Amino acid sequence: MTYIINDDCTACGSCIDECPVDAISEGDIYVIDPELCTDCAACVDVCPVEAIHPE
Repeated sequence: MTYIINDDCTACGSCIDECPVDAISEGDIYVIDPELCTDCAACVDVCPVEAIHPE
């Protein structure tokens, strides 16, 4: 299972620093590449607005 980032994302950057495989891309709303995501959930734990959820 991979994770997705919903519209609640504030593009704060917290998740990018935590991703061990660089699966998250910057933008107005960040995006997780499902091909790279390893389901570690490190990004989920640091998201201040709880915008990251299992797909």
